[in-house]
Amino acid sequence: QIQLVESGGGSVQSGGSLTLSCTVSESNNRRACMGWFRQTPGKEREGVASIDRRSGSTSVFDSVKGRFTISQNNAKNIVYLQMNSLKPEDTAMYFCAATSTTLNNLCPRYPASYHDWGQGTQVTVSS
Repeated sequence: QIQLVESGGGSVQSGGSLTLSCTVSESNNRRACMGWFRQTPGKEREGVASIDRRSGSTSVFDSVKGRFTISQNNAKNIVYLQMNSLKPEDTAMYFCAATSTTLNNLCPRYPASYHDWGQGTQVTVSS
C-alpha cells in the first residue's frame, strides 16, 4: 500500500520559483519510479519529470527542461520538483505518481504507466 501527498503549490509571478514536495508512505514493495505530471482543464495529463529511486537517475521532459529539476531525499521518502523561471503556461494541477514499471531500465514517461497517484497541488503563474 502506498500514499502520496503533494505540497508546495501556490501562486507566483512569471519568472518566479516554487518547490513541490511529494511525501511517500509505503508499507512495503518500494516503488522503483516516481514521476511528476501536470494537467490543465480539458487537456491530457503530461509528464514533467521522473526519478529512479534506486539509482537517483532523473529525466526532465522537453517542455520544462532547463527550468525544472527533480530530486529526492531518500531518508525522508520525499521527492521534490524544483521549478524555476516559471511561465504562465506552467499553470496546472501538479501530481506525483509512483510505479514499479520500468521500460528498458528507465522510468516511464507516460501517465498510463503509473498506478498510484497523489491528490495534486495547484500551481498558478501570473504574467
